[in-house]
Amino acid sequence: MCGIIGLTGYEDISAELINGLTVIQHRGQDAAGIVTLNGRFRMKKGPGHVSRVFRNYDPEAFRGKCGLGHVRYATMGSTLEVDAQPIAVNYPYGLAMVHNGNVINFQELRKRLYDDNMRLLDTSNDVALILYSFAAQLEKKDLKNLKVDDIFDVVSEVQDLVKGAYSALTIIANKGFLAFTDPYGIRPLVMGKKYTDQGTVYAFASETTVFDFLGYEMIRDLEPGEAVFIDNEMNIHSKILKKDKQAFCVFEYIYFAREDSVFHKRLVASERVKMGKKLAKTFKESGIDPDIIIDVPNSAYFFASGLAEEVNVPYRRGLAKNRFIGRSFITPTQKERENVVKQKLNPIKDIIKGRKVAVVDDSIVRGTTSRHIIHLLREYGAEKVFFVSASPPIKYPCIYGIDMSVRKEMVASHYKNYEDIARVIGADAVVYQKLEDLQELYHDLPICDACFSGNYPTGITKEILEHIESEKMNSDRA
Repeated sequence: MCGIIGLTGYEDISAELINGLTVIQHRGQDAAGIVTLNGRFRMKKGPGHVSRVFRNYDPEAFRGKCGLGHVRYATMGSTLEVDAQPIAVNYPYGLAMVHNGNVINFQELRKRLYDDNMRLLDTSNDVALILYSFAAQLEKKDLKNLKVDDIFDVVSEVQDLVKGAYSALTIIANKGFLAFTDPYGIRPLVMGKKYTDQGTVYAFASETTVFDFLGYEMIRDLEPGEAVFIDNEMNIHSKILKKDKQAFCVFEYIYFAREDSVFHKRLVASERVKMGKKLAKTFKESGIDPDIIIDVPNSAYFFASGLAEEVNVPYRRGLAKNRFIGRSFITPTQKERENVVKQKLNPIKDIIKGRKVAVVDDSIVRGTTSRHIIHLLREYGAEKVFFVSASPPIKYPCIYGIDMSVRKEMVASHYKNYEDIARVIGADAVVYQKLEDLQELYHDLPICDACFSGNYPTGITKEILEHIESEKMNSDRA
């Protein structure tokens, strides 16, 4: 999972690219980068947060009317600078690209690109596979008379070749700006615009919160399998190319996106409140009797408040968070995750002591965070601790770009009984959202719930799954 931004218009957009990236920093902390076009590509990228990468940024060096930005969260590949985005090639056109998602037929595509085109990848980042596949198909066109339909044909070929989840933004030098999505629309991509004295500037981003911050007006979400091309005269061309059954990642609503973002006309904060309210029936059926309901800040606040309102149990803020510590879920190794959890949360003793506490979190994956929180609450005098997951049990790895680890590390995959899970993480009881209840909330928006159900919308072979899990285990050990 990553965060992407693309801007094209009539004025210098480099500062907006960087400012926009800071708004979606939560989507990736491993690396950041931008590329602008002004006669040639001007690129800067590196490891770490946006503020670190652009600490000595020279605005004049990156002036341009068209540009891309990226923050990386490395679910696959290394965290080296060579794997940071954007990436660019100079043939058959100047092409620069960023993407959000995960390619699942990585090995097959790598071999094909070498066998057919003698292209040897110098990176383990799968955006290179998409870009080189795009370039290889583009070479087959009449490059001197390249038309919009030719570009759409190329995207269609790429959608056939590249399997997995992806939202991609591409600059085609001297031709225009391209955005496209995978046939299932798994990863989010939204389009906006802003009127200036020079003309309209168009923006694409992983989340609408970028538009709020930069003063853009939301136009719409891109459809599954859609391509949008904005030519040099700022004419917009769009076409749905390879559309399959939509499968929007429900984890965007559960955890990954900011609460003020909107996807498919649904505010993330409101969706989390609905999920919290939906939990109420299962919560009551469990027979637990807490004195207070607290949340694991920050993503679980709306789940906890919705649940508390529905079951008529007081909500309290029982955990203080160090806001200068990053998200533990998207740190690359288990050891780093444990260190982040230890540093970022501290119970508020007067609220916790002597009370039966139901603590709500967005999910339980490995149990690392849950176990540590429960231990802390007991240390600070909680009489009982019940752990409540706003999502169903996570039993299967996400192969589409969210770091769900490997199955043997998932507590709900290893232990089928909730009592056993409660024992392992140290809780008096565990309550999960029911999968059927979550699915009911999205009866009118087809979602990807593969991490809960094992139903992968793109399909999956045993060999591919084993390779992805092997790569993940190797990167965690690195």
